[in-house]
Amino acid sequence: MNVAEVGTKVKNQTVVMQDGSKKKLKDLLGKKGMVLYFYPRDNTPGCTKEACSFRDHNKDIEKLGYSIVGVSADSVASHQKFIEKQSINFPLISDESAELCGQLGVWGEKSMYGKKFMGIQRATFLLDDSLKIIHSWPKVKVDGHTREVLDAIKGAKS
Repeated sequence: MNVAEVGTKVKNQTVVMQDGSKKKLKDLLGKKGMVLYFYPRDNTPGCTKEACSFRDHNKDIEKLGYSIVGVSADSVASHQKFIEKQSINFPLISDESAELCGQLGVWGEKSMYGKKFMGIQRATFLLDDSLKIIHSWPKVKVDGHTREVLDAIKGAKS
């Protein structure tokens, strides 16, 4: 997997939202940009912990001019259940085709318990208002990650 690097411009593609509606990526931007994070699956321990951490810091991130958008290959129905169960307060993209995941290089072969399968590598990208990557975390460790993202936003050029 070649994860997209800082400086890469993300295509303003149409994505499927958690409610089944379609939007352009640019429609999801905050004033200054967006935190676009990719996670393997709804309702799994690490992904739930990460989503809840972003949920708890969403207001802080919004105050700095950025939106948070989560992406997984889960279905719209799965996202809706996840949002309700965890009170997620930001949008989720249902990337069942893995088109967005592929564009950012986070879709690839993984292995767990000796089995190989295709899936999402946990990664986060900080995008500016033109969808250019200004910071990236290609191999996210959930603990402390939201703090790293907040620190990067505070250090980002306004």
